[in-house]
Amino acid sequence: MIASLGMYDFAEVRAETDALWHRTRDHLRAAGVDAPDALTRDADLWTLWQSPDLLLGHTCGFPYRTALHSTLTLVGTPDFGLKGAPPGYYYSLLVARADATGTWQDFVTRRLAINGVDSQSGWAAPQTFAAAQGLRFGRLIVTGAHVETARAVAEGRAEIGAIDAVTWRLIKRFRPEIASALKVLCHTEPTPGLPFVTARPEHAAPVAAALENAIAGAAGTPPGLRGLVQIPKDAYLSVPTPASATKAELAG
Repeated sequence: MIASLGMYDFAEVRAETDALWHRTRDHLRAAGVDAPDALTRDADLWTLWQSPDLLLGHTCGFPYRTALHSTLTLVGTPDFGLKGAPPGYYYSLLVARADATGTWQDFVTRRLAINGVDSQSGWAAPQTFAAAQGLRFGRLIVTGAHVETARAVAEGRAEIGAIDAVTWRLIKRFRPEIASALKVLCHTEPTPGLPFVTARPEHAAPVAAALENAIAGAAGTPPGLRGLVQIPKDAYLSVPTPASATKAELAG
């Protein structure tokens, strides 16, 4: 069996993430479910998500709705208590350099830094947000991670960036030298947060129960994690998916 909680796994909060898993593991074992001793890290995410041995994984809404919803079962969605979003929902923040002027619309023809074209918060959310006003970000820089998106904007390699709001909290706390160089222009519409999933549908309910007990059970929970929310599958599948990025857009 495999367990992975890699979506918000900053080095500075790994002790809390490990503690959450250890409590979850112990609840699962008490319920008769075989659970691995430790979380799997430093493995390819797509390999993990497609493994039939995935007992607990953490994925993004974009790959879930576009590729994984038929093979993975929802366990629940972590609630980070974001202001302006329902429980379990999140949004992207559009950030620019602190000394930049103008509204987010003024940046739509400039370089947008994104963590990847398979990301809800980094790619789909800002494009859908812009499309609601008949706009599209047409110059993209792919950074590979939200922290690197923030860094790219802070260093002037991009003029605007799209960052997961939960990750932005972590950046402000643990990368203040980057956060202080930026300002938030706006946030996109809330969508269902990054779901916990399993490749073993028969284990979805006991894993959810174990997670709920682990979150409520003790100190040592990852920062801001308040609980587990059950968001219907249809809510994920109904989130709009923008047109794929073109080679011209990806050229920046």
